[in-house]
Amino acid sequence: MTTMTEASVREFKMPDVGEGLTEAEILKWYVQPGDTVTDGQVVCEVETAKAAVELPIPYDGVVRELHFPEGTTVDVGTPIIAVAVAGAGGAAPEAPAEQPAAAPAPAKEEPKPEGRQPVLVGYGVATSSTRRRPRKGAEAGSPAPAQAIQAELNGHGGAVAEKRPLAKPPVRKLAKDLGVDLAAIIPSGPDGIITREDVHAAATPRTAEQTAPVVAAPATAAAPAPVASYDTARETRIPVKGVRKATAQAMVGSAFTAPHVTEFVTVDVTRTLKLVEELKQDKDMQGLRVNPLLLIAKALLVAIKRNPDINASWDEANQEIVVKHYVNLGIAAATPRGLIVPNIKDAQSKTLPQLAEALGELVATAREGKTSPAAMQGGTVTITNVGVFGVDTGTPILNPGESAILAVGAIKPQPWVHKGKVKPRQVTTLALSFDHRLVDGELGSKVLADVAAILEQPKRLITWA
Repeated sequence: MTTMTEASVREFKMPDVGEGLTEAEILKWYVQPGDTVTDGQVVCEVETAKAAVELPIPYDGVVRELHFPEGTTVDVGTPIIAVAVAGAGGAAPEAPAEQPAAAPAPAKEEPKPEGRQPVLVGYGVATSSTRRRPRKGAEAGSPAPAQAIQAELNGHGGAVAEKRPLAKPPVRKLAKDLGVDLAAIIPSGPDGIITREDVHAAATPRTAEQTAPVVAAPATAAAPAPVASYDTARETRIPVKGVRKATAQAMVGSAFTAPHVTEFVTVDVTRTLKLVEELKQDKDMQGLRVNPLLLIAKALLVAIKRNPDINASWDEANQEIVVKHYVNLGIAAATPRGLIVPNIKDAQSKTLPQLAEALGELVATAREGKTSPAAMQGGTVTITNVGVFGVDTGTPILNPGESAILAVGAIKPQPWVHKGKVKPRQVTTLALSFDHRLVDGELGSKVLADVAAILEQPKRLITWA
């Protein structure tokens, strides 16, 4: 059996799974220390600014340590799990608990993973020196002294590592804001990591001294719990991160970059609803998701075909309008993790059954929280269906990089003049927001009028498509 002295510890780093993302939150660990893992096995699920993604491990071995607990936001490129893998002359170790005790060996005798780590798509090996967290030196069966292991994992001498307390960037910022010296804190986290609770505990006595200097606590008293600056019984504070944080940043950037114009039209969609019922009975549509949104999406695609300049983006760097000859149709979806906008690639080339199938898959994947980052990139125009919430209409904000977004309101029976008589008809209100830098009022009006005309007379789907 291969012992740990014949194995090396490899650090699996948080990858950039979304092209340019800087951090991700660990949602769930699927493995624990001591578990055996194989190449390609999913070890955890993380949430990025775009989606929830499962991460596979790129080698075989035994899990030595999980560096961060669930719910922690970790920077891309930071090691998140340590795995003991076989050395050049042996197989993977069976389990850390079965290692025989070994005499301490110099750190230089342990194989180092530097230069041999697998590089995942989306990120590479850092060129600068990266600090790694030290191992616990008091573990039974440890193949090397704690100082040697720490020196190996840090990539330099142990003395250098001791000069800088171990803490995550958010914890360092918190300490700076509260005026707490990290070097004076006794860490309570794993492997000597200073936690937010440690910083709060160090800051609370200082505050108490300023307000009541005569009160002194025994040296052996437990550290006081962090004091909230608000009434927890009357307020709840939710950290803004992941999808919600990315959405907020994108919407602010869009609202204050692209000059928005929104136009509205109220339309009788009674015939469209009748067509939906007919399509549900069509043999070619059996098993597919058929609803008004399907025909609205098809109507918008036809309108774009008739007015292709609406499907464009603004290139600020080159001062150019980029007209797209393809339509990646985005569908806004509300999920427990926030609003996401996955898109159907090359929607303009799909038949109605193909479009229905793509819509069904998009919605199902979004509800499961499994939408991939790739599915949310490259959108050209979007539909947001606020009508499902009973809302008449809205003024939607453009997705960054897109020139138009169509909001669909609730479909309700209303009195309507039909063939010279007032009759109850199924009516909805559409709202089209567009970037006025590249879409003028005429173009925007034509697109909105075309969508309305198709929904009022669905036979135009055939004559105009």
